[in-house]
Amino acid sequence: MFRSAPQGLRRLTAVAAAAFALTLAVAASAAPTNAHSPSTNEIPGVDEVVSSNNIRLVTNVPLTGAMAGGINSDIAFQGKYAYAGNYNGFAIFDISRPSSPRLVSQVACPGGQGDVSVHGDLLFLSVDSSRSDDSCTSVGQPASVKESWEGIRIFDISDKKSPRYVKAVETNCGSHTHTLVPGKDRKTVYLYVSSYFPSATFPDCQPPHDLISIIKVPVKKPAEAKIVATPNLFPGDTGNPPGTPSTETSGCHDITAYPAKDIAAGACMGDGILLDIKRPESPRVITRVRDTVNFAFWHSATFNNSGTKVVFTDELGGGVGAECNDEVGPEKGADAIYDIAGWGDHRRLVFKSYYKIPRANADTENCVAHNGSLIPVPGRDIMVQAWYQGGISIWDFTNSSRPKEIAYWERGPLSETSLILGGSWSAYYYNGYIYSNDIVKGLDVLQVRDWRLFGAEFNRFDVLNAQTQQRY
Repeated sequence: MFRSAPQGLRRLTAVAAAAFALTLAVAASAAPTNAHSPSTNEIPGVDEVVSSNNIRLVTNVPLTGAMAGGINSDIAFQGKYAYAGNYNGFAIFDISRPSSPRLVSQVACPGGQGDVSVHGDLLFLSVDSSRSDDSCTSVGQPASVKESWEGIRIFDISDKKSPRYVKAVETNCGSHTHTLVPGKDRKTVYLYVSSYFPSATFPDCQPPHDLISIIKVPVKKPAEAKIVATPNLFPGDTGNPPGTPSTETSGCHDITAYPAKDIAAGACMGDGILLDIKRPESPRVITRVRDTVNFAFWHSATFNNSGTKVVFTDELGGGVGAECNDEVGPEKGADAIYDIAGWGDHRRLVFKSYYKIPRANADTENCVAHNGSLIPVPGRDIMVQAWYQGGISIWDFTNSSRPKEIAYWERGPLSETSLILGGSWSAYYYNGYIYSNDIVKGLDVLQVRDWRLFGAEFNRFDVLNAQTQQRY
């Protein structure tokens, strides 16, 4: 039986606000009130900003045009730029002055999900929505049509003001997410493409689908990118029989690579796995774990800086459910912390505890563990994480068995009367600031007021080992 960390969820109370229905457009334009620290039994009012006293919102930058009508998703960083994914394409921000990010360009190229990563002058964009073709002018088309396309789009971003579309690579079941794995020769980069939910009615997404697609990209000749392997990670065993809360595995949702240590961690629907990626074209599963008691959907994975722990997230409700209330409790829709024990092929994942934000959200707020990243603190394990309308949480898991929150920031419900998809999709530490992509409102930039919380040796301008972990 898994042990849980004490969470102390406060009791859900009624939201006191005027009775009216907010549309998504209205929610996007509403101005937040000043931040304050709420009492233990208070839920913020509609669009009201609350936080702990040690973090503040610096600025918010909404997107415009076609981007404003799409869902904001993940963020990648490089130098003085942030690359924000969107279901309708991506945006490039100049963040040399974090207090005043400048929108450099927006690329309208719809396709769903918009998981984004960068390497040198190349940007990679996931498309997980079946399209009429691979162009940026394509329209939606059923996956049951053989000619439909979905997969990876590659852009040349050497000119930040005018990115150039270079190449598209179709993959089985599309690309829900992808992960960068630099080649040993430094001339190649690999993309581990994760996708799932096959169907006998989909010509290019047939069950069983227990694989990932590996795309090899010659850095100097990206137009020659192609699939070089489709390794089956779960041969003959999809696990998680009916009657448990866990999803049956038919692929991975997300993989995080730690190239410096030749390992990767996969969040694969009903399974958590640890991979050996010493040979990037032939990843091997070292070990796998399941949680048939509390985990519904293994969503993402994050290593600690020493590569001795993995935090897996559970996206209970698929991101559209109100899962941060007393009824659901502290162990479902949460993080699970696993220590990595043993060496080489004898390594295994050992469960230590759960972590979930210690604040109950309203039943009108979609809230569950979602995307985050490590904050590089010498001698400690700290990460920042998004929880949709639960906001962002900075938490410490140095003691794997007793994780604790350090700081938090959130907006109140988008609506008093009905559940609307919104909130922080992703949250990342970069060069001393926290960047979060809000589904509706765009890019949020936050600043921790007192970095001494993280220890005297912490350099707030440090970068996470030059992005040692690759997941976005």
